[in-house]
Amino acid sequence: MYFFKPLQRIVWVFWNLQTHCLSWSFPVGALNVEFSRPVNLEEAKRINPEVREGGRYAPEDCKALQKVAIIIPFRNRDEHLKYWLYYLHPILQRQQLDYGVYVINQGGEETFNRAKLLNIGFKEALKEYDYGCFVFSDVDLIPMDDRNIYKCYSQPRHLSVSMDKFGFRLPYNQYFGGVSALSKEQFVKINGFPNNYWGWGGEDDDIYNRLYFKGMRISRPDAVIGKCRMIRHSRDHNNEPNPQRFDRIARTRETMNSDGLNTLSYKVLKTEKYPLYTKITVDVGSPKN
Repeated sequence: MYFFKPLQRIVWVFWNLQTHCLSWSFPVGALNVEFSRPVNLEEAKRINPEVREGGRYAPEDCKALQKVAIIIPFRNRDEHLKYWLYYLHPILQRQQLDYGVYVINQGGEETFNRAKLLNIGFKEALKEYDYGCFVFSDVDLIPMDDRNIYKCYSQPRHLSVSMDKFGFRLPYNQYFGGVSALSKEQFVKINGFPNNYWGWGGEDDDIYNRLYFKGMRISRPDAVIGKCRMIRHSRDHNNEPNPQRFDRIARTRETMNSDGLNTLSYKVLKTEKYPLYTKITVDVGSPKN
């Protein structure tokens, strides 16, 4: 007598091919993601007892296929972070990843620099563990389907394919914003992300250009599996649109080898280990520098 029904067996085989883990954990599929009910960190901690201090998790019954660092650029978004931790930790555990969550907090009041924070997260995470995959995620984006696996592929992966913000459509073919995954090798090949995009906009297109100029192509899940919701919010203080972004995007080929990991400069101000994440507060300098 078979314990599994045929459909369950098919799902189990598919999931093993994705994770290389033998486990009774199954993807749920489409998820109900709501922001009307407030959540708190104690509740998120209670429903994720297997997550270790600093936001680390690895499945106990198998060796995960990939070691994944999730990097979140951050400043003054504590309420959004609560939702992210509440929804993402259960998803990532069902995906049977060996992962850590790193919140890279920009200290001070200088203009926000998202891409530089992502570079810093890459460097700091590697000081703690031998990660081979890096998922770069905005704190206000929650996936609506746990079959959208937060891991790396043979080509750079764009995970936030269809946001509610854009009517669940890709805004343009080159769009690489929101949530993306790159292997360590892919990230190093493009010299990381640009450090000179201060303020809102442009860095995602620069990153796409870097990938294109290095002969890589974007892979994506389909529009159903790639759905995600954005937590609505007003424009952040000191994150106004960057007036230089279009000029910089047009010059990616010229600047990518001299603006990135090899020119990254910053100072770690504080590292804090919380039950569900590691928070690293940094001084990223000033656009005047």
